[in-house]
Amino acid sequence: MFLVLFPLRLLAFDVPFAGEAPVIDGEPSDSAWASAQWVDMDQLMVGTLPDADDFSGRYKLVWTVDYLYLLAEIQDDILHDSHPDPLDFYWDDDALEIFIDEDGSGGNHQFDYNAFAYHIALDNQAVDIGPFLSDQDRDSGKTNFRVYPGHVRAQWKRSAEQPNKIYWEVQLTVFADDYVDSESRAEKTAIPVKLESGKVLGFMLAYCDSDSTAGREHFMGDVEIQPVNGDRNLGYITADVFGSIRLVE
Repeated sequence: MFLVLFPLRLLAFDVPFAGEAPVIDGEPSDSAWASAQWVDMDQLMVGTLPDADDFSGRYKLVWTVDYLYLLAEIQDDILHDSHPDPLDFYWDDDALEIFIDEDGSGGNHQFDYNAFAYHIALDNQAVDIGPFLSDQDRDSGKTNFRVYPGHVRAQWKRSAEQPNKIYWEVQLTVFADDYVDSESRAEKTAIPVKLESGKVLGFMLAYCDSDSTAGREHFMGDVEIQPVNGDRNLGYITADVFGSIRLVE
């Protein structure tokens, strides 16, 4: 088992191959999940450390040649989404955030596709920050929030036994750092990466926990991040703080 804890930054573990892909329906009973290990989301990035009833979370990963699959088990006493526009203050609503760096190269990715930070809202739309479309946009300080429907399929469902527990299943298409979206260059088609055993990717998972319109109270993840000037909320800027996963058969 490839399971290593790197102090104050990296978590690494094996992700098993799924002989039969899980169905994206929020039901955790798919046979594929039986072979995967649970990983806790117990590291504080923003806010205060929550009580277990307020928030706790863990997840599993499996893969096929075409997709990476995620099952998240989230305990959250209040599910909150006050921004119907997916591009409007999406980090201040409940959201599952998937950080992925296809080649594990690390480095800055805030305004390019060296890595991705998908914020998946309760409506299952995924948002990240895209590149600047012009020098004028860059110089003005404009941010380019975009929805990525072709990257993520997601569905969550409440547990029948525990109403404050939800299961969130995600099918993630993996793209390399040469990805070009249609807004940036319409004539180029983005080709997903085919996954294979032995491949190592940068990866981190987090959850924005918001109980009111005041914004998120807690931002919890699976990787302990060394703070910079007291700030641990660095994953949307740099992939250097991601953990890593290795695909195995």
